[in-house]
Amino acid sequence: MDNKTLSAEIRTELRKSGAKKVRKSGRIPAVIYGHNEPVNISVDDIEFTKKFEKISENTIITINVGKNSYSVLVKNFQDDILTQQIKHIDFFEIEKGKTLKTNIPVHIEGSAKGAREGGLLEVRLHELEVECLPKDIPESITINVEELEAGDAIHVGDVEIPKGVKVLNMLEQTVVSVTLIKEEVEEVEIDEELLEGEEAEGEEEESEEDSE
Repeated sequence: MDNKTLSAEIRTELRKSGAKKVRKSGRIPAVIYGHNEPVNISVDDIEFTKKFEKISENTIITINVGKNSYSVLVKNFQDDILTQQIKHIDFFEIEKGKTLKTNIPVHIEGSAKGAREGGLLEVRLHELEVECLPKDIPESITINVEELEAGDAIHVGDVEIPKGVKVLNMLEQTVVSVTLIKEEVEEVEIDEELLEGEEAEGEEEESEEDSE
């Protein structure tokens, strides 16, 4: 489990104008909430961007605010659609020794046999919802699809889950599958042939009526 550290400052101006001032100074407005009173803070934009090229809600972060430190997860963030600049972050404070619910990304490994033979590999679930202690949060769940043939599927109940982690998704949910696209194409071709035959018969009947 990856654990990163951030330095933060207490944020006292909580209005929109105050948030704008924080952003202009090169910092990101944020809040820490959870089992204690919310703490309004700001973190350095450059430091956060360097340490978090990709924001994930399963990375434990230690935030140091003066003499206090908080173990948190990123629960939500707002960014600018045009500039991609992060405008606000919600950090959720975790309690040691207490389980929590979070989403873990699914990582697909290998090239499916069925896909190599012309099938289509489809990933139905990109994340799994799990419950576990903070120390047991996995970075990702890896699924090897090498042996998947056309028509095969891997369901939640088939996935190997790390010890101490409970999956909350329904076990029969499909995570990844290989679709038989060749058969679909053949069926379409057969239907087109039948349609052409029916059209030809119709034309013959019309020509017979005209000759009469």
